[in-house]
Amino acid sequence: MNSSNKQKLLEIARQTLQAYINTGQKPETKITDPALQEQLGCFVTLRKNGQLRGCMGEFSPTTPLWQTVIDRTVVAATQDPRFSPVEPDELKDISLEISVLSKPEPINDWQKIELGIHGVIVQKGSRGGTYLPQVGTEHDWENREEFLAHLCANKAGLPIDCYKDENVDILTYTADVFSE
Repeated sequence: MNSSNKQKLLEIARQTLQAYINTGQKPETKITDPALQEQLGCFVTLRKNGQLRGCMGEFSPTTPLWQTVIDRTVVAATQDPRFSPVEPDELKDISLEISVLSKPEPINDWQKIELGIHGVIVQKGSRGGTYLPQVGTEHDWENREEFLAHLCANKAGLPIDCYKDENVDILTYTADVFSE
């Protein structure tokens, strides 16, 4: 994805955030750029004064990337269960980050996961969770074991070492991450 496409997606996310929080409506948007028409997964992350304020994503969208960015921006701002909905007076303090995802692929050896390179999904039955590739480095976790332990216990609600269980599905993906 080129820098012009990244800038356009950030503009779409910003316009969506402002319009939706102020009016409850998504802005009218029409994008024809073929690169932004691809059905790619993405996460939209909101930070208020550098601190996480909302983050929601989708791995298998059925809409073009630009539409997925709009939808995930609204959900991150209003439906992340860790936070109350964003209020209009917060908008000036919120910055946006977009992570465009590769297709998740199963991995059979957790020791091949590269911290800072791979995003990881752990899944066992109805429980599961994911961390984007940048999460481990943002938290200064020292190694993949620490990254995976936090993912299993804190995000997926599974045992801290579930990543070693052969009955747990592990998928990895990469992300093209860019921000305002």
